[in-house]
Amino acid sequence: MGKCKQKTHKASSKVLKSRKNGELVYKRSNGNHQTSGDSGKQIRQRRKQRVLSKGDTKRLKDFV
Repeated sequence: MGKCKQKTHKASSKVLKSRKNGELVYKRSNGNHQTSGDSGKQIRQRRKQRVLSKGDTKRLKDFV
């Protein structure tokens, strides 16, 4: 029999994307609607993707 494989965590795989160098990236929250009270700088910064920290990447890369 083959080795047991770990199932993909579907919720995490929909939020996190993997780069070629192994980093996990995600989209910032609170940027889709009801942003009229926020400054333009806040809205622009939320468009960019963030890189997950090294500790969290090490812990979560097997699930994605």
